[in-house]
Amino acid sequence: MATAEHFTYPSVDGKTQIHAMRWRPEGTPTAIVQIVHGMLEFVERYGDFASYLADRGFLVVGNDHLGHGDSITCEEARGYFADKTPDRCVLQDMRELQRLTENEYPGIPYFMLGHSMGSFLARNYLCVHGKHLDGAIISGTGHHPSYEASFGMFLCRQIARRKGWHYRSAFVNKLAMGNMNKRFEPARTPSDWLTRDQAVVDAYIADPRTRFVFTLNAFYGMFHMLHFIADMGNLKKMPTSLPVLFIAGELDPVGNFGAGVKKVLAEFASVGMKDVQCRIYPNDRHEVLNELDKEDVYHDIEKWLKAHIGKERVLA
Repeated sequence: MATAEHFTYPSVDGKTQIHAMRWRPEGTPTAIVQIVHGMLEFVERYGDFASYLADRGFLVVGNDHLGHGDSITCEEARGYFADKTPDRCVLQDMRELQRLTENEYPGIPYFMLGHSMGSFLARNYLCVHGKHLDGAIISGTGHHPSYEASFGMFLCRQIARRKGWHYRSAFVNKLAMGNMNKRFEPARTPSDWLTRDQAVVDAYIADPRTRFVFTLNAFYGMFHMLHFIADMGNLKKMPTSLPVLFIAGELDPVGNFGAGVKKVLAEFASVGMKDVQCRIYPNDRHEVLNELDKEDVYHDIEKWLKAHIGKERVLA
């Protein structure tokens, strides 16, 4: 039976203790999966999926990003990344978790799963640290051209000049998040776009760890990570032999109902990625790991992981 553990480690920001979790299997793990959670959530939400993998021999780890979950110094820090290079700090905290895990479990195949904003972080990670992975699963991602990201960064800078980087802008929030529920109106809740599972939606809404608005600092960081992965020069830094699985819901607005996911897939292929697969689940919304057919998604991920364990990591 798998066991879940909480632990902390110092953030690169120099003042925050990063909250993290690990789900240990019985015996030596066959592989490691690092979860990268999304915006306005926390890693503990992945407990059901993590336990599923751990019960089947995988070690699963993940951390709350800066400004999320329990990786905060005070409530005012919720939704704030870091004073300097905010998204790079989040990325470095992810890298440190991998180092800590590999020190305890050396030589074991290491995979990363990033969802939503976590998918953008994971895609950044593939460009910067991809040689340290054996594969990646990109969940609930989207496609954003560089001009969109550039405008978002410009807007955050302009407002921050007057309001400061801790300011929570209703305008920027609506620009980034405002139309997610449109396809599902008349909607039962503002978060119906997440999943068809009403119990999951209600639990999400009720949790105080999800009820906040990003600061300009965090929005700037998110726009910057989008700008980075819109640069084909950065994508060319990914190891072309690295296997990647895209998973998404057919009705996910973040992925433009499948169209955006396919654009990202085409970009990966255009820079020479040799092993890229995509599964789009009919009628599923944004959180395929929390959908009504999540058992099918879990099984598909497990099957993909097992198919790629034991393949030699190639650095180019």
